[in-house]
Amino acid sequence: MSNVYEIPADKYNLKLAEALKKLEEFKMPEWAVYVKTSVSKIRPPEDTEGWWYRRVASILRQIYLNKVVGVQRLRVKYGSKKNRGSKPEAFKKASGKIIRVMLQQSEKAGFLEKVTQGRRFGRKLTKKGTEFLEGIK
Repeated sequence: MSNVYEIPADKYNLKLAEALKKLEEFKMPEWAVYVKTSVSKIRPPEDTEGWWYRRVASILRQIYLNKVVGVQRLRVKYGSKKNRGSKPEAFKKASGKIIRVMLQQSEKAGFLEKVTQGRRFGRKLTKKGTEFLEGIK
């Protein structure tokens, strides 16, 4: 059994985020400081530097656990309820651009590859990506 399952998700994601900061392929774009992560959010994340790496770490862990994951599934995973005042709350998906850029950075680092399983499209971890995630202690 690998460390991905043994370590609690919150602690594992922080350790993985620290490891990702050291890689040159993972850099937060300039525009990421100003954008919201979802339509349902009021403001951008307050932690201007660390949130990008924590989200990438969380996405990579989700792909490790679920084998093949696409952008739309991740949009649902990271979505939340929008406060609409006196109307009932409604679920809104997360931003697809942010997730797509993070996946593209992971592909550039060699951690992910695009796959097609029948009618399903998505990304899965490469051997290099699996070894990297399992190497986090």
